[in-house]
Amino acid sequence: MMPPKITAIILALMAAVFYAVNVPASKILMRSISPVFMASLLYLGAGVGISATSLMRRSGRENSLSRRDFPFVVGMIVLDIAAPIFLMKGIELGTSSNASLLGNFEIVATTVIAVFAFGEKVSRRLWLAMSLITLSGIILTFEGADSLRFSWGSVLVLLAATCWGLENNCTRMIASKSTYQIVALKGIFSGTGSAVVAVICGERLPGLTEAVCAMLLGFVAYGLSIFFYVRAQNTIGAARTSAYYSAAPFIGVLLSFVMLRESISGAYVVALAVMIAGTVLVVMDTLILTHEHEHVHTFGGITLKHSHPHNHYIGSKTHIHSHT
Repeated sequence: MMPPKITAIILALMAAVFYAVNVPASKILMRSISPVFMASLLYLGAGVGISATSLMRRSGRENSLSRRDFPFVVGMIVLDIAAPIFLMKGIELGTSSNASLLGNFEIVATTVIAVFAFGEKVSRRLWLAMSLITLSGIILTFEGADSLRFSWGSVLVLLAATCWGLENNCTRMIASKSTYQIVALKGIFSGTGSAVVAVICGERLPGLTEAVCAMLLGFVAYGLSIFFYVRAQNTIGAARTSAYYSAAPFIGVLLSFVMLRESISGAYVVALAVMIAGTVLVVMDTLILTHEHEHVHTFGGITLKHSHPHNHYIGSKTHIHSHT
């Protein structure tokens, strides 16, 4: 049987692949669907699809959500209403490739919140990676020295990534509960909330064919992606799941060039190089597994029994730890 951490890594990578389809495919569908309705249909597709899937599964031992989880569920739903609306508006105003690459800022937001709000441990290497990813986002957001203007499409994508970073940490607090319940609630309530916003904004209802296509995309890019993400997060934590999920923007960029024939600017190439460097550092950091073990020290006849964390490096027969 595959070790739980390896299974979690595979699930996180699968989540990244499924989500990568979202940005270029949404850009195409928004030729006939308005941005806020697009966000609504994506999440509704996720909620309906996962709910249907849950009816066909065998009964499991997953814990159901309780009243104590209510604040995190509400936070998750509200943030999942805001984030895709920001993203769709950002895609509409900017390029699909920029939006895909800027999606990696979600790692920064997730990690910073995980550290300061929930006490997750982060290495110096990961902090350096966060700095590089942030720098890449600044490069993509700034339109050029001559214009001295910001790209509002990029700013909106960064807002979406920040919302999802906070939402990841809300989900982290309930990740041990039923994944089917979590994804169904995310999809149905966030999708409905976005639909209400779309109606208030006076957006035109999409056609039936376009709506079905958007919901199918939502089931794959949001439903299955979120499902695998939550399962991985329950094992390896919010920050490290986001690290493996960082493959999504690069896959999305490739799909943008193939599907939309978007051009590449000089600033984009520089930002891509910086983003790749930051992502490599993130992945390297996740290859270090930390755990605690118990042992005994004897000093002058006095025995002290305690535990401390130490690191094991994958691919090496040795490990390194220090203590006093």
